[in-house]
Amino acid sequence: MPDPVSTIRNLGPKSDASFARAGIMDADTLRDLGADEAYKRLIASGSKPHFIGYYALVMGLQGRPWNDCQGDEKKALRKRFDALKVAASQMPASANPLAAGHLPHAIEKVLDEIGVRPDRH
Repeated sequence: MPDPVSTIRNLGPKSDASFARAGIMDADTLRDLGADEAYKRLIASGSKPHFIGYYALVMGLQGRPWNDCQGDEKKALRKRFDALKVAASQMPASANPLAAGHLPHAIEKVLDEIGVRPDRH
């Protein structure tokens, strides 16, 4: 079973649900996407943008504590964060599988296994 998003430093259990709504189901997917793309998807899925959450994610993906971000690095991340908010607001719904009404395949499989969805055969 893949590691949950919350196994990444600085991210807690609530992160699992928030990122899942954005179609990011595990830590490896989050790492593969990177902080900027993942956070853009998070915003597009309905999460309220929060600068501290963004830079905590950036620091966590680097294996650093959230409060390690200071000075010029923090100023540069603020510019990236502001640009991400704009980009997320311009994302079409089809760019986010959950917003478009499509569940990722892994979730569909689990729902089928536990009998939540009607039989498609």
